[in-house]
Amino acid sequence: MSNYQGDDAEYMEDVDDEMDEDDLDEDFRGDDMAVSDSDVDEFDYSNNKIADTSADQARKGKDIQGIPWDRLSITREKYRQTRLEQYKNYENVPNSGESSGKDCMATQKGALFYDFWRNTRSIKSSILHFQLRNLVWATSKHDVYLMSQYLVSHYSTLTSGKHEVLNVQGHVSPSEKHPGSLLEGFTKTQVSTLAVRDKFLVAGGFQGELICKHLDRPGVSYCSRTTYDDNAITNAIEIYNKPSGALHFTASNNDCGVRDFDMERYQLVNHFRFPWPVNHTSLSPDGKLLTIVGDNPEGLLVEPNTGKTLATLSGHLDFSFASAWHPDGFTFSTGNQDKTCRVWDIRNLSKSVAVLRGNLGAIRSIRYTSDGKYMAMAEPADFVHVYDVSNGYETEQEIDFFGEISGISFSPDTEALFIGVWDRTYGSLIEYGRRHNYSYLDSFL
Repeated sequence: MSNYQGDDAEYMEDVDDEMDEDDLDEDFRGDDMAVSDSDVDEFDYSNNKIADTSADQARKGKDIQGIPWDRLSITREKYRQTRLEQYKNYENVPNSGESSGKDCMATQKGALFYDFWRNTRSIKSSILHFQLRNLVWATSKHDVYLMSQYLVSHYSTLTSGKHEVLNVQGHVSPSEKHPGSLLEGFTKTQVSTLAVRDKFLVAGGFQGELICKHLDRPGVSYCSRTTYDDNAITNAIEIYNKPSGALHFTASNNDCGVRDFDMERYQLVNHFRFPWPVNHTSLSPDGKLLTIVGDNPEGLLVEPNTGKTLATLSGHLDFSFASAWHPDGFTFSTGNQDKTCRVWDIRNLSKSVAVLRGNLGAIRSIRYTSDGKYMAMAEPADFVHVYDVSNGYETEQEIDFFGEISGISFSPDTEALFIGVWDRTYGSLIEYGRRHNYSYLDSFL
C-alpha cells in the first residue's frame, strides 16, 4: 500500500477539494443546515442531538442521510452525476480502472435484499488511511464496533447508546502479563485497521502496533509490535479459530510480512514473507488455504502453516486490498484498485468465475453473509453492492449514498448490514435489515 505520510494526505485533500468544487460547497456543508424548518431538520432540539433517519421517515420521502435536497441549489441526481464524473479513483497502475472494464459481467440492478433501517448520525466513524477500510465490525445484529478518531466505540442498536471500548489517544499498556507482550505499551496509536470477533478485538497501527483486548475483561490483554521498520503499517487483521478451537489472528503488514498469533498462548507462531507488501489475507473456512493480496496485480493462494505458494491468481490490473471466502470453502473473492472484484473457484483458478465492477473506484472491502447467500463489496465512497450469490452474482442491490466508506459488516446471523460513512457533515452509521417474505408481521411491530 502507499506510504501514509505522502500519498494519503495528498489523496484525501484531493477528495475534499473535489467535493468542494460542486454547488454544494456551502449548502451541503454550511451552517444554514441547522435552521431548517422542514421535515428534514438537521437538529433535534428537544433531545439536543443530531437527528437520525428512521425507516418510516425514509418511506415518507426523507433522504436517508438527512440531506435537505429541496433546499439546495442542486438536485440529488445532478450531484450524483457530478460525483461519478469527478471522483478520483486512486491507482498505483495508471489507467487500470479503465482497462479492467472489458472483462466485467453485466449485472441486473434494482434487487432489494436488505431494507434501509436507520441512519445514526451520532455515530461518527473515521478513516486514517484512505486505502484501508476495515474499521466497522458487527458481532450481532445489535452490536457494532467502529473506529472514531482515537476511540474504538461500541454501539447498541437496541438502546441507541454508545460507549468507549478502547482509547488509544493517550498511553495504552497491557494489564495482563504474557511472554513477548510489550509491557511499556504505546502512546497515541494511529489505528490503521481493526478486527472484532465474538468477544475479542485487535487494533493495528501505523507503526506496526498490535493491541489485543478481550471484551469481557477489563484492560488490554496483549501489546506487540510486528516490526520496527519504517514501512511497518498494519494493513489488515483477521481473527479466526483453529479446528481445535484455539483463538488466533493474522496480521498483514506493509513490510511484506504475514504473522500468525496464538492468543491462547499469546505468542507469534508463524511469520511468512512475500515479495511485496501484503494488504489483506483471508483464511478458508476449513483452515487449509490462505489468500494473500497486496501491492501486486497478482494474488497468491498459500498453505497457512508453511507459507508455501500453491497457486497464483492472475487477472487484476492493479494492487488489491480486499479478500473474503464464501462459506462453501470453494470460492473466494478479491477486491482491487482496478475497480473490480474477482470471484475465484479453487477447482479452476485459470480464470475468474465472475468479474464485478464498481462505479467510482477501488473495491476496498468484501464480506459474505454467514449462510453464503449474499456478498457485499464496498467502493471507497458512495456505493455498496450486494450480490445474490445463489444466482451467480447476476443480480445486485446497489446501496447509494454520499461519503467515504470506513467499513462494512454483516451481522453473524445475516440479519443486519452496517455501513460506516466518513464525512465532515454527514458522517454516520447506516443500518440495513435483511428482507424476508413475512412483511405482514410488520403490522404487529
